[in-house]
Parts: sequence; C-alpha cells; structure tokens
Amino acid sequence: MLCPECGKRPATLHYTKIVNGNKTEFHLCEVCAQEKGEYMPGFENGFSFHQLLSGLLNFEPSASETGHGSAMKTQITRCPTCGLTYNQFSKIGRFGCSDCYQTFRDRLVPLLRRVHGHSSHRGKIPERTKGELKLRRQLERLKEELAHKVEAEEFEEAAKLRDQIRSLQERLEQ
Repeated sequence: MLCPECGKRPATLHYTKIVNGNKTEFHLCEVCAQEKGEYMPGFENGFSFHQLLSGLLNFEPSASETGHGSAMKTQITRCPTCGLTYNQFSKIGRFGCSDCYQTFRDRLVPLLRRVHGHSSHRGKIPERTKGELKLRRQLERLKEELAHKVEAEEFEEAAKLRDQIRSLQERLEQ
C-alpha cells in the first residue's frame, strides 16, 4: 500500500485515532507522518512504550479502590533493599529486586486490576497440576456463588452449593 499523502513511499505506519468518539484510520509513510506532526513511535517527538507504561504506572487509584477517604497521592516510597523509588520504577519499567513487589504492593494491585482485570494469575494451568488446581478454582467459584445465593436468600440453591463444596473439599483432602 502506497502512502496516500505522497503516493511515492510505502505506508509503513498504520494507526487509529479516536477523538470525541470519531474514529479515523491513517496509513502513512514515515516521512509524511513526521511532516504531519503526528506522534509516532521512534520519532524525536514520538510516544514510546516506556511513556505508555509510565502513564499506566502513575495511575491514581480512586478512593473506592484504596479504601481511603481520598485518592492516593504520589509519595516517595523507597525499597529498603535496593533503594529504588516508585517514580524510578515507573520510568524504567522494571524493579530493582524481588522486595520491590512487596514495597510497592499498594500501588501495584490497583494497576494489575486495571490492566488485567485481576490481581492474581488466571492463565493456563500446567498439565501436571491441572487436576488439583482445576478443583481449587472450581471450589473458589462455588464459594463465590454460594455467597451470592445466601445474599439473595435463595437457601435451597445455597444448600446444593454447600453440598458440592463439601464434596470438592473431600476430594482435595484425599
């Protein structure tokens, strides 16, 4: 595909821009994109992956997410082991040591929930542990369902779920 601006070079940059709900797709060569002044990765005035990550890491959780009366403000929290600050982490995009995970936990949990939808791993299960892990996940799901049934005062359904939970717990203990 040739660049629609110049008609000479191949359109190697493809991006979608959404402004006020209006979607516009662009297919430009690097030269035309730079001349247009669009912020493209790799250009001097460009937008890098690290800036994207940094923007996500500076996410301010809401009061409901933190449980505090107001949103958490940027504080200088420093890892006691390596001395890395949260601001440094957000700029370089990686931790200095394994203790950083615990040090910055209060900021990472809302970030992980926002990015992945969960704060715990929900990926594939290794074949060798599949049976037990699958039972544990099913048990977790049944317990959540039981809580909802009790809250909705559907006690007959709750009793059935309770029996299923007991059965699964017995299988796990064997």
